[in-house]
Amino acid sequence: MKAIIYTRVSTAEQGKSGLGLKAQLDSVTEFCQTENIEVIAHYEETETGKGSNALDKRPQLAEALKHAKKIGAHLVVAKLDRLSRNVAFISSLMETKVPFIVAQLGKDADPFMMHLYAALSEKERNLISERTKAALAIIKKDPTRLPLGNRTNLDEAREKSNATNRHEASTFAKTVIDTIQQCRNQGDSLPAIAAKLNNMGVKTRRGGKWYASTVTNILKRA
Repeated sequence: MKAIIYTRVSTAEQGKSGLGLKAQLDSVTEFCQTENIEVIAHYEETETGKGSNALDKRPQLAEALKHAKKIGAHLVVAKLDRLSRNVAFISSLMETKVPFIVAQLGKDADPFMMHLYAALSEKERNLISERTKAALAIIKKDPTRLPLGNRTNLDEAREKSNATNRHEASTFAKTVIDTIQQCRNQGDSLPAIAAKLNNMGVKTRRGGKWYASTVTNILKRA
């Protein structure tokens, strides 16, 4: 098997631990050596990964895909978000017919798993953005903030927290419901579905393991 390595950081990520170009290259190189994959070339760039049209902004990725397609090689990255956190963009890459491997997920991760992880990553990014905007809005509206001991303030804070939790739970349910429904259509029981999600490495919203009861909760919420 041949590989074209691709590494990327955005301007905002420069210097962050674990996201540097050298760290990515070292990780992928070690992965390829372990899996006996021949590295043919390496492309790197500093560009944003945002948007479904991100390929237009990333000439090095376009060149890496072109090179890989020409010689029948796999495109290999350290983490899926080095390609993108956008589901539409990941889907468009799959349509190029150039197979890609995410070292973090292993070489046996299939397109279905890639799509699922991309969906979870996109939702995580959106939730972080929403929480940040909500916090800034509260501070802007009331810079002084009421004392924590104030009962009215505590009730309002509790209600806001509950509303946020309900929203996040519903949002997360939407990212996994298609997978669960597909398993149900195949005749899988609730425990079997939970086992599949655990085997795929998918975590619950709180980062735990799946059980029949958690699958049931997702079905009810969806």
